[in-house]
Amino acid sequence: MERRKFLAVATTGAMTAGASLLPGSAVAAADGISALVRRYLDRALAAGSPSVVCGVVHGRRTWVQGAAVGGPAPDGRTVFQLGSITKTLTATALARAVGAGATRLNAPLVLPARFHIPRKGPRRITLADLATHTSGLPSLPPNLLAGADPYNPYAHYTLDDLAVGLRDTRLSTEPGKVSAYSNLGFGLLGQALAFGDVDSMVRRQVAAPLGMVDTTTTLRPDMASRKAVGHLGGEPVPDWRDHTLSAAGTSMYSTADDMVRFLRSQLRPDRSPLRDAIELTQRPRFTADRNLRLGLAWHLSPLVGGRTMTWHNGGTGGFSTCAAFSRESGTAVVMMVNTFSEETPTALRPVDALAFGLLGELAQLA
Repeated sequence: MERRKFLAVATTGAMTAGASLLPGSAVAAADGISALVRRYLDRALAAGSPSVVCGVVHGRRTWVQGAAVGGPAPDGRTVFQLGSITKTLTATALARAVGAGATRLNAPLVLPARFHIPRKGPRRITLADLATHTSGLPSLPPNLLAGADPYNPYAHYTLDDLAVGLRDTRLSTEPGKVSAYSNLGFGLLGQALAFGDVDSMVRRQVAAPLGMVDTTTTLRPDMASRKAVGHLGGEPVPDWRDHTLSAAGTSMYSTADDMVRFLRSQLRPDRSPLRDAIELTQRPRFTADRNLRLGLAWHLSPLVGGRTMTWHNGGTGGFSTCAAFSRESGTAVVMMVNTFSEETPTALRPVDALAFGLLGELAQLA
């Protein structure tokens, strides 16, 4: 992989056919929404994805449909790497800790003494700064690239490396002033919440209560047998591994079925065991510009007609994902493809453009 592409994918998630029906779905396979989803699946394949799966929530009904080129179509149980959508899970774990009184959003970032926390100006970095990308931290640790495998760039990076890297880390702005996307910031947020035990914390605090049985950084044997193969430029590439900054979404696996469960909880927090935490993550806390506000991890942007789209995207070296929902219309979309893709100066990544476009059409039908 070229260094430029490595840098793009290592910071991915920045702001910028078969069918299966989940429980609660009615006779949906032949109706207009299923046909609409199929058109978007075809567009994803035409944009270069070897395979694609899309999950939709529309009112009380849910769909999961997949498509592929020259092979079996993925379904709701096909495993993909999730990428930076994981940040919304980390933020939910933060919100749960706040609700339990274990911490506060304005609490300063605290790590063991050997981890130097950089400062700029009078105020320390808070947990809310990390969760809204307003910490001033760079996107990546300054020593991450040294010795990195371009096809698995986080795998070598240890907590000892992080301690060294933080000593050389400088803030670009004072905390709380400017939003600048930071995988390092979310990695530190995870370590602040559960030092050395981040992955099990996310499973225990978020995935398990919501019934997301395949959302984990640990690829079980049964998951390996149904995992899609990631691609870059048409060639298979290995999955990413990470045990240090994983709260940023560098190594999480999930499925469309799990993501539909997650999105249903976002649409109707009152029916979720994590109601208060979900509401807290969606609450706007920082305005970046007229088209973007930030909750805890979630991005909020306007839809045509005055509604709000809440969203997050993600990617690893061989996978690209996007999840978006509109509470006003009761609609949600997740799209997962097994190829790396990147935005251009004039265009969104294909997976993002398709997910946003499909949500917009569904919202108009609500």
